[in-house]
Amino acid sequence: MTTYYSEDHEWISVDGDTGTVGITDYAQNALGDIVFVEVPEVGSEFAKAEEIAVVESVKAASEIYAPVSGEVVEVNTALEDEPALVNASAEDDGWFYKVKIADADELAGLMNEEGYKAFIAGLE
Repeated sequence: MTTYYSEDHEWISVDGDTGTVGITDYAQNALGDIVFVEVPEVGSEFAKAEEIAVVESVKAASEIYAPVSGEVVEVNTALEDEPALVNASAEDDGWFYKVKIADADELAGLMNEEGYKAFIAGLE
């Protein structure tokens, strides 16, 4: 599996033509205590950069954007009852949804882990 990162602090871990999407540890840390997560519906289709989910914390609400185009094939229903999973495990158990990737070429516009670390270092 290969993981890619967006400038909006989403990650996508790709296995074949399916990607698992969530927000980065950097993003959850910036948001603070997450109290609500709205994930997309299974079967919905989204274009790259389109708003796909919402995260609310004690500090703010934040939109989550699709890192690639595709169809949602699974959502993390555990987040409905336990949104704090995103704080505890943003890049593992706190994933948001899985997507059947429509155009793998869109992954080229994302960063690898090294590139993302350099990107967030420039923000601090």
